[in-house]
Amino acid sequence: MRLGSDPEVFLLTNHKPKAVCGLIGADKWNPLQVEGMPQGYTCQEDNVALEFGVPPVATCAEFVEHIQAVQKAFLKRYKGFTFSKLSCMVFPPSEMKHPMSRVFGCEPDFNAWTGEENKKPKPPIKNMRSAGGHIHVETTLEKNHVVQAMDLFLTVPSLFMDKGEDRRKLYGKAGACRYKPYGVEHRVLSSFWIFKKPYIEWVWRNTERALEFVDKGYGFNAIEAQFIQDTINTSNKAYAQLLVDSFGLEAIVTGKQIGRAHV
Repeated sequence: MRLGSDPEVFLLTNHKPKAVCGLIGADKWNPLQVEGMPQGYTCQEDNVALEFGVPPVATCAEFVEHIQAVQKAFLKRYKGFTFSKLSCMVFPPSEMKHPMSRVFGCEPDFNAWTGEENKKPKPPIKNMRSAGGHIHVETTLEKNHVVQAMDLFLTVPSLFMDKGEDRRKLYGKAGACRYKPYGVEHRVLSSFWIFKKPYIEWVWRNTERALEFVDKGYGFNAIEAQFIQDTINTSNKAYAQLLVDSFGLEAIVTGKQIGRAHV
């Protein structure tokens, strides 16, 4: 298994939201190589959020190192900024004047549970924006099955870890993904996990579990599949607890593990 990621974060100046538009002069078609770092570490402007890129790796230790290093390098170069740990924010009108602040969903993504293309999002509140923590998985396993398993092992327990439920009004519905030549991009999680080492390790560990689940031929019947989707799309913690207990899912809450890690 090799994992990469392109997480998004919001910038703050003096504890106030700051749109990244025009700050670094790089977008997804022309990302900026992070100065002083190996090839593959990039940053770019994505709507009002800053997006990082890290090269794929084959070990958990490298994954942690890459996620942390690219954040540290940005803050070192661009003084006066901090990162918001929120995955959904409403930006003030003064930060929404740039044309790119109004550009959403330039590439389609899909629902791995239905196979259908997801509709482009429309904010329920003006100037609401969200930040994703997408996971890129190199695998030869069936892509929809991988995303579905990641929804179980990652997204369901994340309901106890991620307080950014508002993001799901824009992005992060069950099964959200993009299909890649090397595998798949799981697009359901927010960026909550990139700020703490135990959370980054949790992402690695439970992506491994999801792949093992699929590799062993496990899957979901129609009732289970619908229950998992409903749990995620409604952020239903009572349902999530049932799944944690049934499948031995792992969540980390205030430093403690909920559930037991087993397949």
